[in-house]
Amino acid sequence: MTNWIPDLTGSGPLYQRLADSIEADIDRGVIGAGAKLPPQRDLAYDIGATVGTVGRAYQLLRERGLVSGEVGRGTYVLSQNIGVTKPEAPDASVEGTRYVDAPKGKLRFDSTAAPDIGQGAVVADVLSRTAQDHPHEISSYTRDFPDRWYEAGARWLSRNAFRPTIDTIVPTLGTHAAVMAAIAALTTPGDYVAFEHLTYSQISRSAGLIGRRPPRVASGDEGLGPAGLERVCAQKHPKMIFLIPTAQ
Repeated sequence: MTNWIPDLTGSGPLYQRLADSIEADIDRGVIGAGAKLPPQRDLAYDIGATVGTVGRAYQLLRERGLVSGEVGRGTYVLSQNIGVTKPEAPDASVEGTRYVDAPKGKLRFDSTAAPDIGQGAVVADVLSRTAQDHPHEISSYTRDFPDRWYEAGARWLSRNAFRPTIDTIVPTLGTHAAVMAAIAALTTPGDYVAFEHLTYSQISRSAGLIGRRPPRVASGDEGLGPAGLERVCAQKHPKMIFLIPTAQ
């Protein structure tokens, strides 16, 4: 490689910052699969470090499964492609911004629109009565959450002998906001949050926008692959994993 200098800003041991910087550039495609990393002595000179520091960084990258080293040949970036192909979007009729119909014999995973089996009329009636009875709530931002909302949430989450207390219920403006609030609260920028390949892509994109790194875990016919999860955990040490078991 030529004209490549790693970004070593941040805190922590230099060898770890060097390994993290190389890993980040691999993830972004700055360093492609098959690329040869600079010789340890050359990189040590370029960043003003010892050869031992670079050697520890390269060893850490090998432990993460990102590179392979061969005596006399150098250190090379391994391919991270596990053979997942992106399906072509099928033709479909569209109503507004959402797909209406799925192709025959298939399910849609590129839309959150549910097929209308009569709920449209029910929702329309409920919204109409809500607008008549609570016009101010419809036309104004919610400033406070009534106790009945918390009680409704506790009832909805209750299963068998489990029933959450209302002080553990947190109203949010939609599922997306709830998931992102959990990710933001439990991780910090730079942390990894793992995702299945077949997932709610808007969450993985949003996680990236707030500085989290979203590695993918290989999935098969039975859902998440334990071997793939073990590999990602060994390489990335994710703080969280986002799963949609009902979609698998």
